[in-house]
Amino acid sequence: MPYDFTPIPKWGVQLTSRQRMLIAGPCSAETEEQLLATARALPKEQIAFLRAGVWKPRTRPGTFEGAGEAAFDWLVHAKAETGLPFAVEVANAKHVEVALAHGVDAIWIGARTTVTPFAVQEIADAIHGVDIPVFVKNPVNPDLELWIGAIERIAQAGVKRVAAILRGCSGIASGKYRNAPAWNLAIELKRRLPSLPCLCDPSHIAGDASFVQEIAQQALNLDFQGLMIETHIDPSAALSDSKQQLTPEQLRMLMQKLVLRDQTSENLEGQLKLDELRLAIDQLDTTLLTTLAHRMRISREIGDLKRDNSITVLQTSRWEKVLAKAIEHGKQLGLGEDFVTDIFNRIHLESIAQQQ
Repeated sequence: MPYDFTPIPKWGVQLTSRQRMLIAGPCSAETEEQLLATARALPKEQIAFLRAGVWKPRTRPGTFEGAGEAAFDWLVHAKAETGLPFAVEVANAKHVEVALAHGVDAIWIGARTTVTPFAVQEIADAIHGVDIPVFVKNPVNPDLELWIGAIERIAQAGVKRVAAILRGCSGIASGKYRNAPAWNLAIELKRRLPSLPCLCDPSHIAGDASFVQEIAQQALNLDFQGLMIETHIDPSAALSDSKQQLTPEQLRMLMQKLVLRDQTSENLEGQLKLDELRLAIDQLDTTLLTTLAHRMRISREIGDLKRDNSITVLQTSRWEKVLAKAIEHGKQLGLGEDFVTDIFNRIHLESIAQQQ
């Protein structure tokens, strides 16, 4: 079902240059002093929304779970003083009711909530007929259908200003980051819902302030339309996620270093060269598909022979030799072992299906 999402430039909020949205603020609103000090120090001319967690879903009890409803007075104060609209996370209908009663300017649905369709539907019902922006973070697990389902529930509530936020996934290999970026998840989301604005939360992907800039740049390189970055006046004293938060000054410096790119180039020579290389890629893709189709035809012939001679389809020792040879050959060609393994495992599974 197609959805008509309103593009970010028409949201009617202050944007960074070239229409990239920046949302910034502390992981949690801890005290009025902390929130106001952070808001005052932010580069307000670049920020669309001041973010702050009011209710914090924590894995274990006994940790700081947010200041609750009292924090809204601080957010209202910060907005009156700085002019920054504010956004908070909601996890149920009661949260939405309280947030709306305090004049919230935008809400977001966190990764732990996105995994629960009942909770998302409850939020959708609570905001039905309310015209405020809603941001939907990806679920903690790499489940695209859950993410799309949550976005659809919000859209069906009549909300036009909906955006997705990629915050990475837990439970899968993440390398040096706290959460695996899962860029492929967002790329497929953008393909499925091309009019949906997509932002990135590099803070939660990174888990460490030193990695935030490189992840933010990767997101902009992939044409994400905005960033949500956790910013605290004194990260070392933060009551939650202290390692991944930047100071307002660090945020200001980061925004100066990021490079924005366009989808096309005004340099005619450069654009022509890009078009030429893309044509070469298209031709190689055709060759790849033709080769794979030929390989599967041979797999079906092998399947016929195995069936006629009562030989099992799966030959583990043979497959191990094929994979080892492919990995070694791939290394000689400059291809990574994980990349080759992933591709050949998919080919092997399809080959087994063809043989059967």
